[in-house]
Order: sequence, then structure tokens, then C-alpha cells
Amino acid sequence: MEYRPLGRTGIRVSPYALGTIPFSTQAGNADPADSIRIIHAALDAGINLVDTADAYGDSEEVVGRALLGRRDDVVLATKVGRPIGTDPNRQGASRRWIVTAVENSLRRLQTDYIDLYQLHRPDPGTDPEETLSAMTDLVRAGKIRAFGTSNMPASSLVEAHWIAERRGLARPRTEQPPYSILNREIEREVLPVAERYGMGVLVWGPLGQGMLTGRVRRGQATDATRARFFADVFTDERRLDAVEQLVTLADDAGLSMPHLAMAFAITHPAVTSALIGVRTMEQLDDLLAGLDTMLSDDVLDRIDDIVPPGTEAGRLAQAYLPPAIERAELRRRRVVR
Repeated sequence: MEYRPLGRTGIRVSPYALGTIPFSTQAGNADPADSIRIIHAALDAGINLVDTADAYGDSEEVVGRALLGRRDDVVLATKVGRPIGTDPNRQGASRRWIVTAVENSLRRLQTDYIDLYQLHRPDPGTDPEETLSAMTDLVRAGKIRAFGTSNMPASSLVEAHWIAERRGLARPRTEQPPYSILNREIEREVLPVAERYGMGVLVWGPLGQGMLTGRVRRGQATDATRARFFADVFTDERRLDAVEQLVTLADDAGLSMPHLAMAFAITHPAVTSALIGVRTMEQLDDLLAGLDTMLSDDVLDRIDDIVPPGTEAGRLAQAYLPPAIERAELRRRRVVR
């Protein structure tokens, strides 16, 4: 296993990281024992970064059980910020919620420290200095080793580093954006900014929400679970057109679609690791079998022709949208008469 620097943290991590949404008994594998076996198999294969979140159902509890006796061998990452229930104060990036949420995550994970604590989504309603100050205090208290962001626009990353420098606060060390052959928008600004500030980048969705597995094709039925969660992307004609071309490319290159997609995701010099979400041991074994896949310039050029650098073949509904884009009333001046 090749291990890469996680930005400038001094931590080294595997190019594949284990995502844990599939280990939630509510939204994924209903058998925690089976999930724990998969986690152990991933660790035994050399994957040393496990990424979870307080919003992923009970996945933190499952991960905590799986890491008993193996905690020191794992770079453990979790997140804060997504709503937990209906209380408006149990979400976001306020100091009040962060200091409460981290204690909850530590308890569920059965550990006394978190290696990487990530803000799950931007919180426009909270002063960035408030968030950075709270995260800095957690680092100094030893509850977290480093902190990062997820789904953050490039301008917000620059602002965070600017504030940290001028206020003497710890700075975000990582960013976790969406990235796949189908969604390459972060190549425009997010990845260059991450490189500029020495941030590690952990990308999610490298298999395009399942569209790059080869199992989602035009005219074919899609399994009910994926269809329920990703109906918008599975019916997007731009994505379907791109997938059909990529299937031909993968065949010509002698690669499976998952191996082509994963190799692409970790080829960019700014990308540290790509998160894999597996529900079965067979899925894990298949992805691990392609870990050493290298894409030639010819293959990468053909990918560029299908989905040009910095563009998207249909936007992800799960991706972050700034409030002014999401809410029409913020784009329209109201005249008081």
C-alpha cells in the first residue's frame, strides 16, 4: 500500500479511504457484525483512513466497535454540522454545537481523540472566526489532532486561512469535496487552492453515485435503494451519455468501470485519498484489486474529451449550493412602497 501525506499534518494515509455510510443500520447494512468484518478486512488490506460522521445514522457506533483494540493503527475522521434531529441548535458550525457534538462523537466512537474533525457543510449563518476558534481549542485540548472542511467553496477556504493567519488560530488542514469523472468542477478552483495552502483532499463520490460501476446504463433497471437516493442523477441524460462513452473507453483500455473511475479519482496530484463506500466484502475485494491501476495519457485524454476538465456532466443534488443560489428570495431586491 502506498501512503500519501495528508496535507501538511505529518499524517500519511492510504489512497483509498473507507467511507462508512453503508455501515449505518438505518441506511445501509442492517448487520453490524458484517460491517465490522468489512472494516477489519479493509484495515488488514492496508487502508488506514476511516471516515464517518455524526449524521450517518449509527455508523459512528459501528466504527467504534470495529476499532476496539486497533484504534492506534487508524486515522479516524468524523464530521459535524449536518442536522441532528429537529433542534435548530443541533447543527451547523457554532462553538455551542461543536463542543457538544465532539463529545458525542468521542463517546460513540469509544475513543478519547479524533484524528481529523471535519465541518460537514458550510454554515453561512456562523462567523468563520467562531468556528475556527472552537476548532483551535479542541486541537489544543487534545480532543482532535487536526480539523478540515467538506463541500467548501474555494473562496471560503481562502477566507478561513486568511482569518487563521491574522487571528493566530489553527487552520483547516483538509477539504472533502465531491469528485469523479462525471463531476470535475473542483479542478477549477478548489484543488488549486488546496494545493496552495498545503491541504489534504479526501474526495467523495468517485464512483459517481454508482453510475461509474457499470451497473447503471441507459435503458436498464436500477436497484431500488440507489434509485430512491439518486433518482436525479440516474435520469440525467448528460450523465447517461457520458457513461455510455466511458463504458466503451474502459473496454478499449481493458479495465472495469470501477477500476477506471477510482484510478482517475486518485490520479490528480492534489487528491490525497478517494472514499469508497462498500456494502459487501465482494465490493471491497473488487475495488482493492484495482488499487494499482495506472491510467495512460491516452486514456486520460479520452476522459477529457468525454467530460472536459473543470466541468460536470450534470450537477449533483447532494453538492453544496450557496444560499443565494438555492433560495430565490436572496437574489431579488424587494422594493418597499
